[in-house]
Amino acid sequence: MIKLKVTALAAALALAFSAGALAAMSKGEYKNAKSDIAAGHKSAKAACGSFAANARDICMAEANGKDKVATAELEAMYQPTKKTRYNVGIAKAEADFAVAREKCDDKAGNDKAVCIKEAQSAQIGAKADAKAAMKTADANEVASDKTAAARATAGEKRTAARDDAATEKRKAEYAVAKEKCDTFAADAKVVCISEAKTRFGQS
Repeated sequence: MIKLKVTALAAALALAFSAGALAAMSKGEYKNAKSDIAAGHKSAKAACGSFAANARDICMAEANGKDKVATAELEAMYQPTKKTRYNVGIAKAEADFAVAREKCDDKAGNDKAVCIKEAQSAQIGAKADAKAAMKTADANEVASDKTAAARATAGEKRTAARDDAATEKRKAEYAVAKEKCDTFAADAKVVCISEAKTRFGQS
């Protein structure tokens, strides 16, 4: 489920950066939308009062996350730039992580530790995708200059952006695998970690 969310986010980010999917809005529309977001956040937090213990914490994390994402999306619509669109991706990554992290509190021991590592891995992956999308947008701007040198440079930047994102994801996935190895002992744990290093290209 987490990997599917990250993949969907990557696709959405690519569309937003390349096609300018977020359209500009007027100042009046911006102010009204900002008020609506604040009202919605207040209402969502109030609704969390009907829950108890960790269920309430999860509800609050969801309410706060939706508020931050909606605010970031609003800023991107009002001032559509690579940076504001990048901020949307970061807000979504952090919101998803906050909720996932709270849900991990329903677990215990190694299950909880693995849950947290998986949440962190998903967050790192989503942020890496956001960064790669912004770098790709920069590269595409360079490529708009029709010279062969510019196109070559743009291609190199796009490749580097994808490689950087892949490296960050592999490190995060290795952290999850390593945490799962804690269920083993002695030689079995050593073998588990060694196999994880090989699988995710870690030294």
